[in-house]
Amino acid sequence: MEHTAADADAVPAFSPEEASDLLINWDVVARTAALAPAGPRLSSREVAEEVSALREAASASVAHVHRLTGLDVAAGLGERPEETLVVDRATWAAANARSFRTMLGPAMQAALESRPELGREGSNAQVFGSAITASELGGMLAFLSANVLGQFDPFDTSAPAGRGHLMLVAPTIAQVRRELNVVPEDFRLWVCLHEQTHRVQFAAAPWLVDHLMEQITVLSRSTLGGAGDLGERLREMIGRVKETAGASGGSADDVEPAPPRNRLIEVVASAEGREAFSQATATMSLLEGHANHIMDAVDSSIVPSVKTIRRRFERRGRNRGMLDRAIRRLLQLDVKARQYRDGQRFVDHVVGAVGMEQFNRVWESAEHLPSETELHDPDRWIARMELPRA
Repeated sequence: MEHTAADADAVPAFSPEEASDLLINWDVVARTAALAPAGPRLSSREVAEEVSALREAASASVAHVHRLTGLDVAAGLGERPEETLVVDRATWAAANARSFRTMLGPAMQAALESRPELGREGSNAQVFGSAITASELGGMLAFLSANVLGQFDPFDTSAPAGRGHLMLVAPTIAQVRRELNVVPEDFRLWVCLHEQTHRVQFAAAPWLVDHLMEQITVLSRSTLGGAGDLGERLREMIGRVKETAGASGGSADDVEPAPPRNRLIEVVASAEGREAFSQATATMSLLEGHANHIMDAVDSSIVPSVKTIRRRFERRGRNRGMLDRAIRRLLQLDVKARQYRDGQRFVDHVVGAVGMEQFNRVWESAEHLPSETELHDPDRWIARMELPRA
């Protein structure tokens, strides 16, 4: 068979995992993410007490979430202490790096298809590109690890039976609790109610992981898998974020008047990518809003100081420093905050109108998920689902 010069220069096909490993240096991700501050200084005894108390709170939250969600699958789910991982910031970052490796694989595979020169291992483009991308990702995880209280990670394939992991970041929970000066036991349970609800959501809708992964794949291939340079795309995003930050001033009370959008998506995504982003935004808003709804459904009989915790936690979010606010804008955490509010308004309205049992039809199939339009107009979702008013 005759071979051409083009054949000689061809880059072999890569699986998503291989492409992700080639274009992102995951060792650099881990080392950069580990630069996050360790958190408050705790003695060995205090660490052991915090870990034990968090596991107890996680177990105690199970029955409350079962009662409040009305979902049968929630009964006893996560009740065993070993089903909840109490971690430090570095461990949280490492777990999320594994999930990013999975989620970014399809985009990295598309990038290799459009720019074969990136696949030549040892080339300047491959070596420096993988290190730069890794340092960016590691820096993001380092910042987030010092701010995230807990997380249910449905994409962690190392979890038992592939069911995902619930993680509680002990140093950050301890630090925020001290800053707020709230009752430790109440704060731990309040946090666990939110995270346990996320575990229940994915158990009630076992199709949800694949659905989200499909949207993430379309979105990531659209935004990062094209022929353009990844570095240029990142700089474009940063420029748009700076423009937004400059236009909004810098007051801690700034609120974006229009629903925020991910600037990177608006700049580079295809129509298909923008649709995937819209669907993913609506789904993530639903998940966060539902968890907040359950967390706020508790009263003083469950969390005696719940009103104080809510008030101080919200005030803490409004009083962030300028540097912290700038980083949060860059990482699109302003969008995340809006997701909590929009999603909770949707859930509050629907549950108030038709009851929790009818609302729970949302977990039956992907077709029952609200669109982004319906998220902002809950009555349209109720009408489409033909749900009887309570």
